[in-house]
This record gives sequence, structure tokens and C-alpha cells, in this order.
Amino acid sequence: MVAGLGATAVGLAFALLAAFDVGPSWCDQVAAVVLSTVIAMSLSARAGGRPWIFGTLAALLGTAAVVGDIGMLRAGAACITAVATGVLAVILTAPAPRFVLAVRELGVATAVSVIGAFGVVGYRPTVSIDAFDYVSLGLAFALTLVLVYRLGSGFNSLGRRGLVVVVGGAVAVVALIAYAELLRRYGPPGLLGHVFDAVRWHRDHLGAVPRPTVLFIGAPAIVWGCHMRARRRQGWWVTAFGACLTVSYATVLMNPETGWLEAALIVLYSLPPGVVLGYVAIRLDLALTGPRGRRARRDEEARAVRPEAGRFEALL
Repeated sequence: MVAGLGATAVGLAFALLAAFDVGPSWCDQVAAVVLSTVIAMSLSARAGGRPWIFGTLAALLGTAAVVGDIGMLRAGAACITAVATGVLAVILTAPAPRFVLAVRELGVATAVSVIGAFGVVGYRPTVSIDAFDYVSLGLAFALTLVLVYRLGSGFNSLGRRGLVVVVGGAVAVVALIAYAELLRRYGPPGLLGHVFDAVRWHRDHLGAVPRPTVLFIGAPAIVWGCHMRARRRQGWWVTAFGACLTVSYATVLMNPETGWLEAALIVLYSLPPGVVLGYVAIRLDLALTGPRGRRARRDEEARAVRPEAGRFEALL
């Protein structure tokens, strides 16, 4: 753990040097290799795998990508880093008996996502931003569901309400992405003009536009899911939708039209409304499944200590 934290600090230092144009031009590439290696090892350790094997493979792939300077390798290494970061940020969260602790877990997931995003950008991939976003999100979400299937005791543990939440969340993700893509490709010119005018107004006056997948799905899912995990294992299924947040920050930094300040503002504008939606989901969940009365709710909160492996221990 000490070695991993030290390597992460070194990778972030090189990434910041590259961000502020200080030092050699290869600083961002060193940061990419170091951070992607640490992320692969951390994900493998958290999932109960063999961290040294996967860390070595990640280091070899990253080194080959930056030394060989092959576009396909750079894109592949960046995509793998984005996927591994997205999954790690989700499964590194911990159960949260109280809402305040759930917000803390959202901060943990965001911090891991931002660190991984520096690694993704450091590979300098030449890709379509939209295609990269869709592929990395799909892969990260699929891998997260595979892990959550074991962590959440399979589909049998969902129950009717849990099944509605999972299916509804999946439909919402697909619908949101599909609607945005269809609107961008085939929307009427007048409607597109209004949309682009609104985006430009927000960027000119507020500095950035929130990410819809983070605001409406990713952030509420992590807040609500971590809160539910302190009471029921089914909370893992809700937390899985946090991949919509943890993967998206990589593409935010990769967009050449987005500066560092705008990227920070996107994160700032997306999280608070998502926290509010997460709080609403928690209150509705407690109203349907929790006890009545303030004292009963306090007693229930004190007993919400479902055992789960620590943050730096293997889950499986």
C-alpha cells in the first residue's frame, strides 16, 4: 500500500508538470504508465486477483504504447486505463450508514476517477471522443456488473423492488445516451440550434456545462448505493451505475476544446445536483422500507453496520 501511494504521488507529480508545461515533454507519458500500472494493481487486489501479474501486464502495455508510438496501442492503453479506473472507483467505495458518509464516498470515487483521467490523457490517444466515451462506459459498466453479481449475491438477492431499480437504471442509461446521440445526428436544425445556443450561453457565463450522465445517474447512484449497502447487499447493484460518473471524467480531460478550468467546473457543477438527487432517493427508500418516527430511524441508522471488507482489503 505504501509503495502504491508513493507511485501514485509520483505519477500525479509528473501529470501536473505536464499540465503546467514544466519539465520535459514526456512527463505526461511517464505519468500515464505509472498511474495505469497502479490502477491495474489496485483493481486486481480489490477484486481478489493477482495484482503483480496484472500490474506487470499494464506496465508492459503502457511502455510499449509510449515507446512504440503506435496509435492503436495508445488508444488501447488509454481505453483500458479508463475502464480500470471506472471500475476501481466504484468498488473502492465503502458502505455509508449516514448521508454525510455517502457524500464522502462520492468524493472518494471522484478523486480516483480524476487521478485515472490524468493517466488516460497521458497516453495522448487519437480517437473519436464520443466513440471512446461509449466504449469505455460500456466496458466499465459490464465489468462492474460482473463483479457486483458476486458481491450482491446474484440476481436472486434483488427482489422485485431491486429488479425494478436495476432494469430502470439500465434503461435510463441507454435512453439518455441514445437520445443524445440521435439528437446530435438527426435532430431538426432549429432544435439543435437552441441546444447549442444554451450550451454556449452556459459556457460563456458559467464557464462549463454539467455532464448529464454524472448529474442524473452516476452521482445519485453512488450516494444512494453506498447508503443502501450499509443495510442490504443489494446496494451493490445501485452502486454499479456509478460507472456513469467514474468513466466520464477521462473523456472530459481528453476533449481538446475543454481546458483545465472548464474541466474542473464540469465536475463542480455536476456533483452538487447529483448529491441532491441521491438524497431524494435515500429519503424515498427509507420512507418505503425504513421504520417510522425519528427515534426509530436513529436506531435503524445505528444498527446499519452490515459487514463488508475494508476499503484497502479484497472484496472477493
